[in-house]
Amino acid sequence: MTPLYKFTLFLCLGLFSLLGNAQDVEWMSWDQAVERAQTDKNPKKIFIDVYTDWCGWCKKMDKDTFQHPDVAAYMADNFYMVKMDGEGKDPIEFKGQTYNFVPSGRKGYHEFAAALMQGRMSYPTTIFLDEKMNMLSPVPGYQKPEPFLNIARYFGDNIYLEKDWQTYSGQSK
Repeated sequence: MTPLYKFTLFLCLGLFSLLGNAQDVEWMSWDQAVERAQTDKNPKKIFIDVYTDWCGWCKKMDKDTFQHPDVAAYMADNFYMVKMDGEGKDPIEFKGQTYNFVPSGRKGYHEFAAALMQGRMSYPTTIFLDEKMNMLSPVPGYQKPEPFLNIARYFGDNIYLEKDWQTYSGQSK
């Protein structure tokens, strides 16, 4: 084998291994998740990634965390995954109320995103809802794959019903 051939082979194998580690996440709209939660025989919990198009940490979390094979597989098995623009313009219906875009400052915000984030407009923020679409918790900020998976399992595996977060995460004194 020539050195150029070896280098090309090595480069191709390296690229294939990198591509093999990424996993596509199947995102759905809010309306799709609500419909599935109401019609599936065994509904899942709902996970919402609230982002903006200008948020660098949101893009990093998309690439590094949500595309991680372990995270993507766990989330697909346990949650309907919704991606929601915190500055989106389309009205959203939820529990008999219509939420709209509110022009404010340079861009504005969506009332539903603000309600989910409990008024703390910070991006990215991930939201966990139970199978009946009740709030479990908003989680603000960028999360690396392993800590994020720990949080997702806390809600996805119903650990939150038996242990508080400090006990589960080992942060109790």
